[in-house]
Amino acid sequence: MQLLQSLNSPNLLFPISKSPSNGRRGILSLNKSFIVAPQTHERYVRFSHNPPPSSLMFLRAASLEAGTSTTSPDTGEKDVLKALSQIIDPDFGTDIVSCGFVKDLHIDEAMGEVSFRLELTTPACPIKDMFEQQANEVVAALPWVRKVNVTMSAQPARPVFAGDLPKGLQTISNIVAVSSCKGGVGKSTIAVNLAYTLAGMGARVGIFDADVYGPSLPKMVSPENRLLEMNPEKRTILPTEYLGVKLVSFGFAGQGRAIMRGPMVSGVIDQLLTTTEWGELDYLVIDMPPGTGDIQLTLCQVVPLTAAVIVTTPQKLAFIDVAKGVRMFSKLKVPCVAVVENMCHFDADGKRYYPFGRGSGHQVVQQFGIPHLFDLPIRPTLSASGDSGMPEVVADPQGEVSRTFQDLGVCVVQQCAKIRQQVSTAVTYDKSIRAIRVKVPDSDEEFLLHPATVRRNDRSAQSVDEWTGEQKLQYSDVPEDIEPEDIRPMGNYAVSITWPDGFSQIAPYDQLQSIERLVDVPRPSHLRANIST
Repeated sequence: MQLLQSLNSPNLLFPISKSPSNGRRGILSLNKSFIVAPQTHERYVRFSHNPPPSSLMFLRAASLEAGTSTTSPDTGEKDVLKALSQIIDPDFGTDIVSCGFVKDLHIDEAMGEVSFRLELTTPACPIKDMFEQQANEVVAALPWVRKVNVTMSAQPARPVFAGDLPKGLQTISNIVAVSSCKGGVGKSTIAVNLAYTLAGMGARVGIFDADVYGPSLPKMVSPENRLLEMNPEKRTILPTEYLGVKLVSFGFAGQGRAIMRGPMVSGVIDQLLTTTEWGELDYLVIDMPPGTGDIQLTLCQVVPLTAAVIVTTPQKLAFIDVAKGVRMFSKLKVPCVAVVENMCHFDADGKRYYPFGRGSGHQVVQQFGIPHLFDLPIRPTLSASGDSGMPEVVADPQGEVSRTFQDLGVCVVQQCAKIRQQVSTAVTYDKSIRAIRVKVPDSDEEFLLHPATVRRNDRSAQSVDEWTGEQKLQYSDVPEDIEPEDIRPMGNYAVSITWPDGFSQIAPYDQLQSIERLVDVPRPSHLRANIST
């Protein structure tokens, strides 16, 4: 995310020529606009030298006839950014200016008008209205501001992970797996209602039914077109759609349920998921098939999953199977962000009954440290909605079940945003000290690594012989002053580091944590000079 240009960055300040003798103000031709303030006889010229799109600089120049001197060029912008920096994003724990949310800042000090755009991480942000209100209030409180115009927007849909993704997945921000590893617990019901909850929050959403043996999606939704279509030119699949949510299922392929062996099923799932023209999506919800076999592993490895939601029921037997699924996601470095305990209880005669016992969901949370637990009651309407083709959150948006799904949707949005933030900043290069900073997600520890040490610890076939284990990359092959050209996330488990020789190194977090760390951090030369003087 591009932050606003630093206020201390060097900009060219051009003197403004004297006004023409006819008394009319001259126009400074900089291909930029300027603002005339007749009462003060001052001009406000907005320009910058090679500016990024979101940066603006204002030059306040007094008329030469008035004999006044120029004032600070960035006072207005500093005031506005300082005011906005009071607003803290509760998920990231930092202010919205540092998060890079403030875009397209325009200031007219003469008229006292300020306009800007807040670009959030997702259109489904549950506190976007609060951000808009606070931004209006803190800027309007500035003594010289008379009018504030705040526009809300969201970042373009794009994955946070590096790597060669299939074209259909390149414009999807978050992919969320809904899994139970056990059949009959209501996983498909949770997946569909979660997807339509996210859509109701303003997000662009798709659902992928990955159960080829028993697809549920065709029964749970009622799209007008119940068959997937093929784009013959691109050889891609066009998803069907219902109430604004894009849908893909083997059940829409015109073949019902599959009767085929595992490897063939994995190929079908891969083709349906990766060759579909999903377009720009904020969330793709995958209804995972039960189990922890080839199909599930293929999905987790082919698709860059952002997070997983675990579905269980109160029985102890359900916990045994769910635990296997949680361990699978843990090994694949996919964070589980919530547990949904379905069919927990029902109310009758003023009492609450637990027909299947209690504790499975709490046991998952306690044993595996999953932060959020949601209970769903036994409701005839929830079951009936799955058979009628209209999700419960659409049929009864104000009901108790919908309120639970609303809480689940907020949880998923917040946790996905937090994961993306942690992953995108987990490994960075600090050029000022020539060191690689590492802060692994879900860890409070931050440490520094020497770039040359990281490069020498590459374990790929280019650096180590796969058969003999002999080190092919020698110590002297890597210069001490080597610097990475680019560092990008590679799933939830590693980063891809590009070096000046063109080599792309995959560095898992586990490996980075085991490398020798920097203790004496080299100081930048300008700091050393200041100390010596």
